[in-house]
Amino acid sequence: MKQTVDEPDRRTIGLMIRAVVFVAFLAAFLVPTGVIPIISVASEGSEGEASLPGPAIIPLAGSTPVPSVEPADPTPHVPHVGIIAGHTGSDSGAVCPDGLQEVQINTEIARRVVALLNQRGWQADLLDEFDVRLNGYQADALISIHADSCTYPGKSGFKVARAESSYIPGDEDRLVACLSRFYQARTGLAFDANTITYDMTRYHAYYEINQNTPAAIIEAGFMLDDRELLVERPEVVAQGIVDGLICFVEGEEVP
Repeated sequence: MKQTVDEPDRRTIGLMIRAVVFVAFLAAFLVPTGVIPIISVASEGSEGEASLPGPAIIPLAGSTPVPSVEPADPTPHVPHVGIIAGHTGSDSGAVCPDGLQEVQINTEIARRVVALLNQRGWQADLLDEFDVRLNGYQADALISIHADSCTYPGKSGFKVARAESSYIPGDEDRLVACLSRFYQARTGLAFDANTITYDMTRYHAYYEINQNTPAAIIEAGFMLDDRELLVERPEVVAQGIVDGLICFVEGEEVP
């Protein structure tokens, strides 16, 4: 009987299937025993062979590293103080029989105080008695420099006072204490509390400046008996005031 050309050779197909099954059976049996080795076709990173490109793997659980940033150093505080040269721009102040004027003494001392503070790196403002800048003035401290008259022969000493009614009595008491202690140590003058007047405790500038600016007035000495110190050694007077301000602004404790 004649077979057609398109009819598949079923016997041949059957033999091929049996061969494939036999090979698979042998592989399943012999590969685990090592008789038939497994040869890798291509391995990633093998020397001399190009690795096949693959999909990029993006970890979802990890966090993106953030570079550390060093904190910037805070801007250092520059102390800021105001120095009033008593009576400057207003009047002469007390006048001695020989013509010595208080304003001359006050101005010379105040200028030296400002110069010393500027040399230390502070911002120091030299102010007139009724300076327009006093209105709402804000600073770490305000000091008004004055001298006592020639009226009392035999009288010597200095005094410091703050406002009788203060918004910040603790700060101003410490300012007075610092000035008194260090001014006395520098000049050798005694503190004279008995001659503190209303002109000192009710000084006009207290009520013009910002209420949070600590302020005090110093009578640096008597123009008669303390004249040698006030006129001939103003640098010592100025340094005593500066010492007191450093104590107050830079935080030295005063018993």
